[in-house]
Amino acid sequence: MAETVASSASADKQEPREEERQSVVIVFSGDSGDGMQLTGDQFTNTSAILGNDVSTFPDIPAEIRAPAGTIPGLSGYQVNFSSTELYTAGDSPQVLVAMNPAALKANLPDLDSGGTIIVNTDTFNRNGLRKAGYESNPLEGEGLSGYDVHQVPLTTLTRNALEDIEGMSNQEKDKCKNAFALGLVFWMFDRPIDFTMKFYETKFASRPEVVESNSRVLKAGYYYGETAETFQTRINVPSRQAVESGVYKRLTGNEAIVLGLVTAAQKANKPLFYGSYPITPASTILEGLAALKNFDVRTFQAEDEIAAMGSVIGAAFAGTLAATASSGPGIALKSEAINLAVVMELPMLVVNVQRGGPSTGLPTKTEQADLLEVLFGRNGESPIPVLAPATPVECFNMTIEACRIAIRYMTPVFLLSDGYVANNSEPWKIPDPALIEPIEANFRTDPEGYQPYMRDEKTLARPWVVPGTPGMEHRIGGLGKQDVTGNVSYAPEDHEHIIRTRAQKIAGIADYIPELEVTGPEEGDLLVLGWGGTYGAIRAAVEQVQGEGLEVARAHLRHLNPLPRNLGNVLGRYKQILVPELNLGQLAFLLQGHFPVRVIKLNKVQGRPFQIREVADKIREVLR
Repeated sequence: MAETVASSASADKQEPREEERQSVVIVFSGDSGDGMQLTGDQFTNTSAILGNDVSTFPDIPAEIRAPAGTIPGLSGYQVNFSSTELYTAGDSPQVLVAMNPAALKANLPDLDSGGTIIVNTDTFNRNGLRKAGYESNPLEGEGLSGYDVHQVPLTTLTRNALEDIEGMSNQEKDKCKNAFALGLVFWMFDRPIDFTMKFYETKFASRPEVVESNSRVLKAGYYYGETAETFQTRINVPSRQAVESGVYKRLTGNEAIVLGLVTAAQKANKPLFYGSYPITPASTILEGLAALKNFDVRTFQAEDEIAAMGSVIGAAFAGTLAATASSGPGIALKSEAINLAVVMELPMLVVNVQRGGPSTGLPTKTEQADLLEVLFGRNGESPIPVLAPATPVECFNMTIEACRIAIRYMTPVFLLSDGYVANNSEPWKIPDPALIEPIEANFRTDPEGYQPYMRDEKTLARPWVVPGTPGMEHRIGGLGKQDVTGNVSYAPEDHEHIIRTRAQKIAGIADYIPELEVTGPEEGDLLVLGWGGTYGAIRAAVEQVQGEGLEVARAHLRHLNPLPRNLGNVLGRYKQILVPELNLGQLAFLLQGHFPVRVIKLNKVQGRPFQIREVADKIREVLR
């Protein structure tokens, strides 16, 4: 029916004006039940298939059941799609799709001046305005005069498109309104609907009524854009040129960790054991691994964080590649058991997907405030290697590298991600597995001369022995011990010796990891140094100010313990070091403690990543 109406109306409408842009940032925002994540995901997938570079940032509510129509209950999805390489999900959106008044109120301050707003007018009633905190209707008067506003009764149009389906309630029909909004935006940006139609057919194959209703509403939204007089401009974002050939997949940081763990286990020729307790934003790692049991993956959902960590220690002792993941609060609970793993010198990976804190804090928002926790948040001298991927795609290789270090040096290793890296997504060129180097993971089986803490001369790693190996029974535990023999010892010299030996082992990893690379002038007035998920904003900001003629270099730390062996030399070549961090200055604190350099801090703790302009403005302030 929608197609018939569209064809008759289109004859009277003038052809839309075609406009080409290099990139566009769109935010889809509505109640957590409005399907905004699915809507943004489908728009992103279609854009990626068309050859655009894409970068996304889901914004999920922390409240499990926040009242519908309120700002705390909003679910958002920001997508940046471009004909050039992207580094972030974008600063300010140019397009806002607001499913209710709360979505408009929450996102309007970030929208570009003159940006496009599509609102569902059916929700701008007295109750909807009250829940959002509006005293009057913002669609009336001059409050939005600086924007290109399209008032669309999404709910009504969705019901109309489904009016001839018998037995379908209005509540069930309303669940499809996100498909109408998606179809409309597909038309606005010259995207085909075919890929989403196929997605519906595959995703809901067992529910043909869902396929039919969503497909019909998607078409209705698309044809509404084609026929409605209010939409006079159609925007095209061309595909990227000179993209490296290969097979690509869109990947989030957590998905990359999942694939990295499975790949590492395969390359080490070991089973993968993953013991975890669900916690936002790390839970999707457990979910992803649970679906890959055919790759000799064993997942265990424990009753709490402490039990999860205990299971990982047992699995590592038994000879598997063992891993767990949590966020700041869970890492705090795991800390005593992690310390046991330090003393037992067992290989395992501990993933910390950082979120806003302290305490429960901001479960669904990003932060970088756990650096000092993973470095020093355990009793006694207990050094642990710490790696931090900079992008979602980097999580794959960094996970494999972390597992390689864990086994090579017989130590727990932290992989320090964050909410932005974990949930952001970008295209990933799937590598040839044959080109990934094997991980040497050999058990000692020869009992001659064996001692549990005898050490490799080069790495200082102790042997990895599977319990029950004939003639190699041994005792390990958390008490102070004598090196080599592992016998319990309270002798002062034994304690100091093994403490210093463990520290020396971790420090020696600096000779194994790559040196820090600098992009830009090799010396000068300013180096911008970052770590983790600030990479995209720093890179884009530095390139921006370099284009303005400013002399500035950038570097990004991916190894935080031990630090790259050339870091002191690099820092000494610059008069000032600017360190942007989503905390109150934890890396800056460490740098000032280690090196005689002038460190300038740029800090933000709002649960949101840096905008490019924030970093660029600070660089200009420092240099001018």
